[in-house]
Amino acid sequence: MSKIHTVLSQEELVEQVKSHKEYYNNTQNVEGRRIDPNLASNDVEMLGQLGYKQELKRHFSTFQCFGVAFSIMGLLPSIASIFSQGIVAGPAGFLWGWVISSLLILTIGVAMSISGSSISTSGGLYYWTNYYAPPRVKTVLSYLIGNTNSIALVGSFCSVVYGFAIQVYAIVVIARDGDFEVTQAKLYGVFVACVIAEVAVTCLSSKNCAHLQTVSVVCNVFIIIVYILAMLVGSRGKFKPASYVFGEFENLSDWPIGWTQISAAWLPAIWTIGAFDSVIHQSEEVHNAGRVIPIGILGSISACGILGTIIIIVTLFCIQTDDIEGHILGSKFGQPMAQIIYDVLGKKWALFFMTFMSICQFLMGSSILTAISRQIWAFSRDNGLPFSFWIKRVNKNLSTPINAVIFGGICSVIMGLLVLIGTVAANALFSLYIAGNYLAWSTPTLLRLTSGRKLFVPGKFYLGKVFSPLIEWISVIFGFYTIVMVMLPASSHVDKDTMNYTCVITPAVIILSYIYYMLYSRKHYHGPCKTIDVEDECEILDGIEHQHIDAELSEKS
Repeated sequence: MSKIHTVLSQEELVEQVKSHKEYYNNTQNVEGRRIDPNLASNDVEMLGQLGYKQELKRHFSTFQCFGVAFSIMGLLPSIASIFSQGIVAGPAGFLWGWVISSLLILTIGVAMSISGSSISTSGGLYYWTNYYAPPRVKTVLSYLIGNTNSIALVGSFCSVVYGFAIQVYAIVVIARDGDFEVTQAKLYGVFVACVIAEVAVTCLSSKNCAHLQTVSVVCNVFIIIVYILAMLVGSRGKFKPASYVFGEFENLSDWPIGWTQISAAWLPAIWTIGAFDSVIHQSEEVHNAGRVIPIGILGSISACGILGTIIIIVTLFCIQTDDIEGHILGSKFGQPMAQIIYDVLGKKWALFFMTFMSICQFLMGSSILTAISRQIWAFSRDNGLPFSFWIKRVNKNLSTPINAVIFGGICSVIMGLLVLIGTVAANALFSLYIAGNYLAWSTPTLLRLTSGRKLFVPGKFYLGKVFSPLIEWISVIFGFYTIVMVMLPASSHVDKDTMNYTCVITPAVIILSYIYYMLYSRKHYHGPCKTIDVEDECEILDGIEHQHIDAELSEKS
């Protein structure tokens, strides 16, 4: 015999929900309702389906949303910072490693675009995890992904600012013809000063911050064009042969050459073409997010993949020495790219490019701090971080999560203390960013393909039932391979100087996050919380239900 339920009016239903606030905000161990982006007529209704109210102003245009990701990638400064990793595989290894890994990264972008087009929210990665995971583990999994993504983004900001500090001192060393000693303490001093400046710049209104992305894109494109032209002209016809650029594979590490070609050769693209999830974190500040997200993610990855290939080809053709290991990797400037520019263009042009690249690197930091603040704010909105009550406050005058920006800056200064330990520990910032982000990127996709496949409703971007899963499985396999790869040491002979501390730091972050969750956070974090007013949600859901019924009747007729 079926159980009879009392039929409540809308007013009575609202009162019932209001009287059970804890249940209303708790999605733990509960299979949520199916989210259908096609039934939302605008972005506010889409957020309403997720239980969120609109708090940030939607000032970012499609180009500016693309600009956030493109600026974070900061192509020329990033390649300069990571050049020493790729060239270990030889010129051809560096080039083809970039091309192959760029294409594999694009598969991750496709998977993320499909998810973002379906469910558009600033907390995307951990929200998707919570939505697609099995009910019994959805809360703890989403907490771990949200925490890992937040820490990884802070790690990426630290690595960008650390790269900025290295470039600043490279300028000083070039200006003094090598007569200057760079210490870890000096690097950390510039690091902290840069973080403070980045926080000040990022604490602007959403509108001004959006305009800053346009400036950053223009600066990055300008320096790329000038660099390519100057290097081609400055070489005065003294170019390496095509066989050197496209066919010279080397192994300047003590690992087998095969491993070097699929690890060190892939790292430049993996480190450079990253943080494109920043587009997801900006999704509550753009109009028509379901369409803009794929454009921003895939556009930035494609642009960086193509332009990066051109930069690498030009740079390799213009190398003026055969001694890669001694002259380039062992450069007195501490920057292999700076040495190549110096050899081709001389001291003044080297100073110009390093100075301009430092400016672009600073703008990179501002863009990524913007993305960090939105992720931290979104996670705090759901009570996922310590001091969430303070972090999630939005400045009403600027419509900007200033507290989240400040919190991100404080975390960066603390994490940056690794710089004082030494170069090996500082390099862990690079790998922590990669391992943490790739875990946060791959997990929601894996869950959507397995436990959550029946909950998934395609949004405006979808490649069909055959190509979408195929590309997404490739992205998952590549993602977890990358996590393992970046944890291995640069040398096969491991000691305290060659140890890769990422294999310690990354698992420690996950384990400590789980312990913190079990001891404290599970009392406060129950998955995504609803911030929308009950009356507004009922009105939105009522309208969506009517649309669904009308669509069914229309289909039957």
